[in-house]
Amino acid sequence: MIKIFLTGSTGFVGNNFLDKFKDLYAIKFYLKKDIVDIKQDIILHLAGKAHDFRKISNPNEFYEVNTELTRTMFEAFLDSDAKVFIFLSSVKAVADEVEDFLTEECIPNPNTHYGKSKLLAEQFILSKQISQDKRVYILRPCMIHGPGNKGNLNLLYKLVSKGIPWPLGAFENNRSFCSIDNLLFIIKELIEREDIPSGVYNIADDEALSTNQVISVLAESLNRTPKIWKISKRLIQFVAKIGNLFRLPLNEERLQKLTDSYIVSNRKIKSAIGKQLPVSTKEGLLKTFKSFSY
Repeated sequence: MIKIFLTGSTGFVGNNFLDKFKDLYAIKFYLKKDIVDIKQDIILHLAGKAHDFRKISNPNEFYEVNTELTRTMFEAFLDSDAKVFIFLSSVKAVADEVEDFLTEECIPNPNTHYGKSKLLAEQFILSKQISQDKRVYILRPCMIHGPGNKGNLNLLYKLVSKGIPWPLGAFENNRSFCSIDNLLFIIKELIEREDIPSGVYNIADDEALSTNQVISVLAESLNRTPKIWKISKRLIQFVAKIGNLFRLPLNEERLQKLTDSYIVSNRKIKSAIGKQLPVSTKEGLLKTFKSFSY
C-alpha cells in the first residue's frame, strides 16, 4: 500500500481526498505542532492559507503558511527517502487577470499576498536540485469546486434558488473551473504512476463557461428556467462602487470576479497523463450545485 504524508487534511481538497482514498492509501496526517519526519513514499502538500475575501487577515499569515510551511515540507522531502512531492499552488501565483488564456509559459506577476506567497513557494521548490529518482509536481488549479464548496458559487446558488433574476447578463466573459473530481483524478495519477514528468501544471476542466451559462446550469440543477437580465453595465458598475462604501453584497471586487474572463489551459497536464478528465465542466458544476440543496 502506498504511504502518503498529507498536509491540509481539514481543508476542502484534503477532506475530499480523504473521503475518496482513505481506504486505498496509508495516510499520515500532518498536525501543526508535529516535527516533520517523513517516512512515507509521497508528500501531498495541500495545506495553505486561502483568499481573504473579508480583508481581515494579516498578510504575514499568507507567507507563514503558503511559503514557509512549503519550504519546511520540501526540505524534509529532499532529506527523506520519499520519491514524490506534490504541491497544491494556484493559478493566482501567476496572474490575477488573464487577457487570452493562461498557460504554464506565462510569466508570473501576482498582485495579492495570496498569489505572491504561493509564487515564492514555487520558486523555492524550482530553485533546488532534485535527484533523478525523485519527482516533483507543482499544481496550479483554477477555482476548485465540489460538494461542500463555499464562496461565489454558493452565493450564485442562493440568488437563483430564491428566484432572483441574474442582473449581470450584459457582461460577456468566459471562466475556467476545476471540479474536485478532476483534481483528485489527476493527483491519483501522479501518485500511482512513474511516467509523468516532474513540472508545473495548470489544472482546469476542459471547457470555460460564461457566468450567464453558469446561471443556466444552476437553474437546470433546480429544475427552473434561468432569469437573466441585461442591465446597463454603467449602472451596475456605479452600484458596485457604492457597494464598496456600504459593504453591499455587490462591490467592485465581487463584480470583477463574477464578470471577468479567466481561461486556463489544461493542455500540458492532459498531454502528460494521456487520458481524458472524468468529469465535464457542466457535470462537475451540476454535482456541486445539487449538493447545495442537501
